[in-house]
Amino acid sequence: MVATGLFIAAGGAVDAQVVIPAEEFPSPSAADQLLLRDAIDIHAHLDPDSFGPHSAQAARALDSVDMAERAKRVGMRGFVIKHHYDETAGLAYLTSKQVPGVEVYGQMGLNLTVGGLNPAAVHHFAEIKGGLGRIVAMPTWDSENNIRHSRTPDRPFVAVTRNGELLPETKAVIAAVAAAKVRDSDARLALSTGHLSPTEALMVVREAKAQGVAQIVVTHAMGHPINMSIDQMKEAAGMGAFIEFVAAFTVGSRAEFTMQQYHDAIRAVGIDHVILSSDSGQMNRPMPDDLLAHVAGQLRAKGMTTAELRKMMVENPARLLGITQPAAVNASR
Repeated sequence: MVATGLFIAAGGAVDAQVVIPAEEFPSPSAADQLLLRDAIDIHAHLDPDSFGPHSAQAARALDSVDMAERAKRVGMRGFVIKHHYDETAGLAYLTSKQVPGVEVYGQMGLNLTVGGLNPAAVHHFAEIKGGLGRIVAMPTWDSENNIRHSRTPDRPFVAVTRNGELLPETKAVIAAVAAAKVRDSDARLALSTGHLSPTEALMVVREAKAQGVAQIVVTHAMGHPINMSIDQMKEAAGMGAFIEFVAAFTVGSRAEFTMQQYHDAIRAVGIDHVILSSDSGQMNRPMPDDLLAHVAGQLRAKGMTTAELRKMMVENPARLLGITQPAAVNASR
């Protein structure tokens, strides 16, 4: 049945909890770490988060306070706490209070745990004290596209389209993102395409621009389970969306691409339209800052300039989040 944008498919439990085996990963050099100055990682998976038989995600290796302390040590401006199942604006507020000098922001995924395509959840997220809720993501783990590529393809999912058209519920939640007023801030909410299929993501980008959503990011467009082509990424960028490239897809068992492939794809899309993030924080994976620094260093070795890397890790994330100037704590570094 379909109700408020939530498609209930027949039977099936959530994927079994994922235990990631330990691997050996390269450590960033001191020169790599210097590339993190003022960086904002928009994709850090951090505790407190869920892990168990009803969760489709891996256990987390560190919590938001741990990450804030690490970010402060390496001179990062900040990061976004990404949970698939919860909003993290409140957690961002408390983390910022615990570790001053680092900017921490929240994200919310429109998955089953928040009621799917739920405009009320969007407004609640925007109005949490501190005004640190910044990114609303279309369904991720509970998107139809994600589930069709999972080990349990018959479990419930949150539908965003039917018969090649966006559902009214999808348009309504996009309207909520466009209209929501972020508490204690002049910033506006940004929209992420989550784990939608390329066709769905492009439809959402087009609708979001039509409704006045100023900042949009296509979640790890190049890689599982989105798998956009270069032409599709360029189409989204042409409509004003940022294209996210995540460091996690180039290292270890999660690697889907060589660094040369990433370099060439970023060049094709255009530096002005790209955000480089970590998508890390899982158990037995590199720490988010280490992974981001290492991959930035590898891209520099392929010919990218420090200014280009700064564009992707500092300037473009700040634009997405509605912040324009480097944090005062980093101004003298």
